[in-house]
Amino acid sequence: MEPKRPQLQGDDDSVNLARIRELIGKQRYGEALAEIATLGARLAESREALYLTAIAQRSQKLGSAALVTLERLQLKHPHFSRLYEERGHCLVAMNDMPRAIEAFERSVSLNAALLSSWSRLEGLYRNAGDSRKAAAAAEQIATLRRLPAEIVEAGSLFCDGDLDGAERVVHKYLSKAGRDAEALRLLGRIEHRRNALDRAERLLKEAVELAPTYRAARVDYARVLIDRLKYAQAREELAGLLKLDPDNKDARALEATALAGIGQHAEAIEIFRGVLASGQSWPQVHLLLGNSLKAVGRQPEAIEAYRAAAAVPATYSDGCWSLANLKTYRFAAEEIERMRAIEASPAASLSDRIPLCFSLGKAFEDRGEYETSWRYYERGNALKHAQSGYDPQLVELQTQKQIEVCSPEFFAARSGSGVADPAPIFVVGLPRSGSTLIEQILASHSKVEGTLELHDIESLVRTIGDYPAGLAGVTADELRKLGERYLSDTRAYRKGNAFFIDKMPNNFRHVGLIHLILPRARIVDVRREPMACCFSNLKQLFARGQEFTYSIESIARYYRSYLRLMRHWDVVLPGRVLHVTYEDIVEDVEANVRRLLQSCELPFEPECLEYYKTSRSVSTASSEQVRQPIFRGGLSQWRHYEPWLGPLKESLGDALVRYREPPSTPR
Repeated sequence: MEPKRPQLQGDDDSVNLARIRELIGKQRYGEALAEIATLGARLAESREALYLTAIAQRSQKLGSAALVTLERLQLKHPHFSRLYEERGHCLVAMNDMPRAIEAFERSVSLNAALLSSWSRLEGLYRNAGDSRKAAAAAEQIATLRRLPAEIVEAGSLFCDGDLDGAERVVHKYLSKAGRDAEALRLLGRIEHRRNALDRAERLLKEAVELAPTYRAARVDYARVLIDRLKYAQAREELAGLLKLDPDNKDARALEATALAGIGQHAEAIEIFRGVLASGQSWPQVHLLLGNSLKAVGRQPEAIEAYRAAAAVPATYSDGCWSLANLKTYRFAAEEIERMRAIEASPAASLSDRIPLCFSLGKAFEDRGEYETSWRYYERGNALKHAQSGYDPQLVELQTQKQIEVCSPEFFAARSGSGVADPAPIFVVGLPRSGSTLIEQILASHSKVEGTLELHDIESLVRTIGDYPAGLAGVTADELRKLGERYLSDTRAYRKGNAFFIDKMPNNFRHVGLIHLILPRARIVDVRREPMACCFSNLKQLFARGQEFTYSIESIARYYRSYLRLMRHWDVVLPGRVLHVTYEDIVEDVEANVRRLLQSCELPFEPECLEYYKTSRSVSTASSEQVRQPIFRGGLSQWRHYEPWLGPLKESLGDALVRYREPPSTPR
């Protein structure tokens, strides 16, 4: 008589799945399958339920059915390591050893902490006569067995994306073991994966201090420093590591990434090529190489690098977007069809679909199929906006606080503060407003150096508690030190010219702080007709940040906040900001170049009119456009999409005319 089946516990998914795991642990596989059959459709198709189903089916000698279940699981979760491990077990039971080896190799490539997969591989390699691979598997097994079991378990959970589960196991281990470099490293990696970079940096720094020769931890620490844009500090860490381990290809690739971060692309390109020549299997290096080649204008080589990235499944979608983002690349029909098929696949992840949508938007735009193009841009924006969770109200509240704090009396009371160094020229505004063109014009002057979109002002902002209200409590001495720190931190990007450009668009939000710490710095606000500017942002997928660009409402509200805050700076700091309009430059280049140079107290040089001949690295999306004579295409490009941009026009409202108001107009 079949045992009475236990009742499932209502809607508590974790309890129900725990009960099924318990049945499998007791080898009651038939009961486990029966319980799974009673689950609702949503839970029955969950990652855990499908995985448990396959285990129970294999254990019941239903290998073919288990493989079908694993196919369903792979469609939904293609990066789940344990599905490939379970496939390997099924194939061993079916005596298909070559495919079993392939499955186990895939599992450990995704999750190097899978001890059971390594153990299976060692035996399979030995039976196949591959002693070299068997020895490598045995070495990995020995390494894992030297680690505490909790750390191995947590590492496995981390690799499969269960960050909360991994964190719980690590904290439980630390409560018994005290400070442990491996545990701290894993916590740092967990926070890095969550994009909690401050916490990740602290944890990995502690791990490195606890175990100075722990090379993997140093690599992880350098990687976080790079993501925090602390390139100089990352290079110091990597220099020490490379002295210990000159052949560490991960460290070499990160060194090149840090060099590219400070604009030293020629050296970065050489290192990236060396890493690739060594046979290092890191598809991301092709993308990084392509980015540096693009920055220095070597477009054919950049295309070659991006195509190499697109040839590998792990970097296919990013390779496609990198090609699209060149702005001059044209996709062939077969490339477009492949992108469409992959984007539409149920197995496509969000991280693949988003760049493919933006790539397809650009591909169909180039073909003049604007409705299809818009649908892909629209879909890509919707996916990215949902992922980011951006709230426009936060920027609007900060704008209001800036206006309340930064009054004429506030600045009058702090007159004479900061560092009187005239070297910085800040170019501010919105992304895709023409700021790269202004930067290129200024950088063509013999006394001016173009750098990058520097994040140093934002770094200073993070040191001021409760910003912007906290500005009121910053002393004159502290303002001077902030100015000195900015000049010191940006020195890595400079080569000795009298002036340098900081082209971070979002610095328009910090004009007040810039004035207080660098009172002689020049500030140039570049603005573009709202419909053209906002549409250009809506079709751009940014490498990081700029989350306000992924919905019509968000970009329109951000543009309006920008105009409001710039108007405020004009009132409280009259004449402090030079306003330049992209459309005016296009219509009369020379007159506006002369006005720009005069405002920066620079003598006129004809080279500034031939800015497109200037050889320098440009890392923004406009890199190819500023290497050509004046680009008029951006003036009316948005009109191809006018049938679908009514909501944008409505959301912008009076900003459509207000962006042209002269600085003296009161509001």
